[in-house]
Amino acid sequence: MSEVHDEIRAQIEELAGCLVPSCRSDASHLADAVRGLTGGRPLDAYGTWAWYPWSRRLVHVLPREAYRTVRTDRNRDKITRAQQGDLLTRRIGIIGLSVGAAGALACAAEGVGGSFLLADFDRLSLSNLNRLRAGVHELGLEKTVLCARAMAELDPYLDVRVYRRGLDESSLDDFMAAGPDLVIEECDTPWVKVAVRDHARARRVPVLMEANDRGLLDVERFDLEPDRPLLHGRIGELTAAAVKDLDPASAIAFMLRAVGEDRLSAAMKEAIPRIGDTLSSWPQLASGVLLGGALVTDTARRILLGEAVASGSHCVDLAALVPAPPGEADGGAPLPAARERIAVREVR
Repeated sequence: MSEVHDEIRAQIEELAGCLVPSCRSDASHLADAVRGLTGGRPLDAYGTWAWYPWSRRLVHVLPREAYRTVRTDRNRDKITRAQQGDLLTRRIGIIGLSVGAAGALACAAEGVGGSFLLADFDRLSLSNLNRLRAGVHELGLEKTVLCARAMAELDPYLDVRVYRRGLDESSLDDFMAAGPDLVIEECDTPWVKVAVRDHARARRVPVLMEANDRGLLDVERFDLEPDRPLLHGRIGELTAAAVKDLDPASAIAFMLRAVGEDRLSAAMKEAIPRIGDTLSSWPQLASGVLLGGALVTDTARRILLGEAVASGSHCVDLAALVPAPPGEADGGAPLPAARERIAVREVR
């Protein structure tokens, strides 16, 4: 053990303030509330001691329900306590851990899901640090393990199962049999992209996908539309078996169909033909990954709470929503702010 971290009294005081906000301003009232919450027990006997073996830290935290009451208190009332309780009973499957990792951490932070299935076969490499939450001391570790550790440090009560070799026929069966209420699919393996939707459609599980380009978000409500064509019909009648052993060029062509080439940014369209020649892989930015994580988290929350979210393809293109002022895009001189109003146009 290298560190013991014990801030339990401050957590109990914060719990008291969440339950009775007025006690924060009265020291005597707050002390009485703390005694009432602990039942008079010594503080070191109250709550949970969480052990993190990878960092050799022992951390003292509130009991599970109290911990989550405090940790999600600032969500209210964008998310009510009843809704928060409902969300924490849900299980979310996440496949592919770039945008997927951002989504997993955002879901965990927001309390969207209390149980998670994480699947990815890859390990952290130096070039991943342009977009993933990790450090140089973690290079070479599995992305599933890195994500699960970060989630556990955020909420030690989360139930997280990892598929460290990614998904194949047998592990995909196990992944879906575990009963995810929603799947976030962010992988670049054609077979998985099709096969997981086949399983999701059969089990009536909604699927989300964000393309990490122009905020392209796909929502497939297989829970409401069990006969819906996969990927909105963009791949036609292609089956998982038909795309299982594609060569690199064919795999890229499939991915363009799956995402919708006509929806991509000019920069992405220009980059794709150069992959494997002057580019090592798909271009991805941290800002796009974080935006994607936010989009899938917000959409997942609304679906799981029963809000009206329709199937479809959507675009949250920040370059269009926050455009350059007229005259600047082509290098012209800035226009005086007092004489020019910048309009935000809707992207359909």
